[in-house]
Amino acid sequence: MVFYRLKDLIKAIRACKTYADERAVIQKESAFIRTSFKEENIELRHVNISKLLYIHMLGYPAHFGQIECLKLAASPLFSDKRLGYLGTMLLLDENQEVLTLLTNSLKNDLNHANMYIVGLALCTLGNIASAEMSRDLCSEVEKLLGSSNMYIRKKAALCAIRIIRKVPDLQENFIQRASSLLNDRNHGVLLSGITLITEMCLASQETLLHFRKAVPILVRHLKHLVSAGFSAEHDVTGVTDPFLQIKILRILRILGKDDVESSESMNDILAQVATNTESSKNVGNSILYETVLTIMETPSDNALRVLAINILGKFLSNRDNNIRYVALTTLNKSISLDVNAVQRHRNIILDCLRDADISIRRRALELSFSLINESNVRVLTRELLAFLEIADNEFKPSMTTKICLAAERFAPNKRWHIDTVLRVLKLAGNYVREEMLASFIRLITQTADLQGYTVRKLYIALKEDISQESLTLAGVWVIGEYGDVLIGGGSYEDEELAKEVSESDVVDLLESILAGPFANQVLREYVITAAMKLTSRFTTASATERIKQMLTGFSTSIEVEIQQRAIEYTNLFQYNEIRPAVLERMPVMQIKETIIAGERLNSPSAGGSGARASSSAGPSDQDLLLDLMGIGTSGGTTNAQISTGAPASSGSGQASNIDLLADLFGGSSVSSPAATSSPSAAAVSGLFAGIGSPAASMSPPATNAGNDILDLLGGGMAATATSPNPAAVARTASAASNGSSSSQASAQKTFPVYSKNGFSVVFTPQRDSANPNVVNILATFHNDSGVSGGAISGVQFHAAVTKTQQLQMRAASSNDIPVGGTATQLLKVANPQKTPVRLRLKVVYTTVNQGAVADLSEFSGFPEGAY
Repeated sequence: MVFYRLKDLIKAIRACKTYADERAVIQKESAFIRTSFKEENIELRHVNISKLLYIHMLGYPAHFGQIECLKLAASPLFSDKRLGYLGTMLLLDENQEVLTLLTNSLKNDLNHANMYIVGLALCTLGNIASAEMSRDLCSEVEKLLGSSNMYIRKKAALCAIRIIRKVPDLQENFIQRASSLLNDRNHGVLLSGITLITEMCLASQETLLHFRKAVPILVRHLKHLVSAGFSAEHDVTGVTDPFLQIKILRILRILGKDDVESSESMNDILAQVATNTESSKNVGNSILYETVLTIMETPSDNALRVLAINILGKFLSNRDNNIRYVALTTLNKSISLDVNAVQRHRNIILDCLRDADISIRRRALELSFSLINESNVRVLTRELLAFLEIADNEFKPSMTTKICLAAERFAPNKRWHIDTVLRVLKLAGNYVREEMLASFIRLITQTADLQGYTVRKLYIALKEDISQESLTLAGVWVIGEYGDVLIGGGSYEDEELAKEVSESDVVDLLESILAGPFANQVLREYVITAAMKLTSRFTTASATERIKQMLTGFSTSIEVEIQQRAIEYTNLFQYNEIRPAVLERMPVMQIKETIIAGERLNSPSAGGSGARASSSAGPSDQDLLLDLMGIGTSGGTTNAQISTGAPASSGSGQASNIDLLADLFGGSSVSSPAATSSPSAAAVSGLFAGIGSPAASMSPPATNAGNDILDLLGGGMAATATSPNPAAVARTASAASNGSSSSQASAQKTFPVYSKNGFSVVFTPQRDSANPNVVNILATFHNDSGVSGGAISGVQFHAAVTKTQQLQMRAASSNDIPVGGTATQLLKVANPQKTPVRLRLKVVYTTVNQGAVADLSEFSGFPEGAY
């Protein structure tokens, strides 16, 4: 059945009961339309194209009607042109070769006397124009921008945007015409003109500088809109033309960025808009939001910024979830500008943590961490711990990390720091990262006066709950190290009764952990090592015998590591003269700032003043701890700084105790104490993993009493520990340090490497002073995206060199870069053959506007032979 009207086809398709019936109807009708096109039936062409467009909208093929659409567009009738241009926009795109046949029709219609036909041509060109068409028809569009008809001027401005996007070089042709549009009285033309100018300013810095002279005109337009009376033509719920107001605010934000003069000229009108706009309706809130963004991204007065942040604070009290969400997001971006103003709204931000909307809770959580400083760390941490108790599991990994980092950075005293981390371990011990656990252990070893308090708190916590893995691991480790302090520390309070801890109680606790349902291989490894250490801390033979029986039971374990350690520990009882030295306490570990990729707190400017600086890199205690906790440091980029030595431990057998401990705990590369007389080796060469630095002189290794024990404990493969040459280490550290004098820094040449989406990377090379074959390259990451672009997070920078070179990468100073902020990362390239330095780079980061970005590039811009 053939349908001669579009209405009949629609009725027939709607009457189909199945998809098969619908396909059959469409196939028959498509066949009829093809036949009609071949017969060149002019009378039915209009109806056939309308039916074909409907079929296209349903998702069926309609490409065979493209040429017929072009024929309709060339028709002198307005109705045919309208349908022909509509079909062209639907069935064609800028990549179709057929589109070139349309250029002549468009050129004729752009010069037509009928303004509606001109409007059809402009609309079509603005939707599907290719680069070639844009060049051919640019002059016609430019001429139409000066038309006396406001309808044509508006359409021409929108069409010019498409042309500029396709061919940016053509924007010079529109600058003069676009400037004249700013004086237009018609709101539609003014709106289109401002949109065109905004596009041009974003594409060219020279154009932006040109249009900064138009700021007073834009301010005058905005002032007129704010103070104008009721206008039925432009009124939207009591606000005069909110669309035009928002467009003006956006272009003012672009023109006023980094320009004090332009910003000063718009301060008064911004204050007027912020105070006079009604916030009871969404229309007013949208204008206020754009006003806030404009204030934050231009060098405005401090009072104006406080006013903007107060507006965002009012948004947080709004019932609309969308308004609260954008308020939290904007506050998080703006906190680096005025943290004190944001702090005034701390209570309502904390209330958002209990919101039913998970997106609002997530943004409020991010903002809460950004607000932490030394003056409010107690209050905010208490609120965050309360939220941690009821938080969704997806929040807990990042929350535990950030709470621990905040406690490490802003803790008023060590006891509060320990109590806070203990609380985190109790509430979400299964979600605590190993780096945080290692940091907690470092803190305990450093605070000797609180070791008794901490070990008793952990003992009580394990008596109550062993389901939290990180809590159990920390508790077992601390009890193994400081079991004698636990036994000799007196009683503890439990249900108003004082209870003393006996050696038998400690062994009972370890046995209950092993027998519990949460004991995995890692936990069993910790328990047997802690139990073995307790044999040198306990004084009663019965407790030692129970531990020996426990270890004997694991000598037949199906887990190879546990079986090996159990046999080694059992055999160690035959060497009572050296067993106390082997099982002595771990050396005191240097406290340093914890740096974790993707989980770093905001910069000091964002989190408040008074942030503590990280301690200088110390001995290799951290390496010992990382080996103990199972955290490897292999690979090109490490989170822990490479250390140079360990402090000497007291007692007999100093030369081998740490080696024994390293082997006992599964370590493989541990430095001996610097104070021992062990031979000096190529410490710097080992430190930089074969980068080519000169090796220190070596003497034959001395035999000591502990060598037999090394073989006994399976450590025979490890060479005798060496201590680094202090002079070599000092030279290397000096060369790798970023703290060069200002005169040297100013003389260094920089090389741009990457720039996209407001994120840029710059290289600053310098030849290593200790080794002329090594080039130190300081990579500096910049966030130039502005407030509207927001912070850049999850920054990862990877590099690779040619086969003739070697590369070592240090950890980046930060993985999250606030607006206007920077981060650095040190690359060390060994180039003994003096070949040109070529780097293959991969940059991974996340922006607010672009989302996750991963780009590959190559760099070989260093002068040949210079490095």
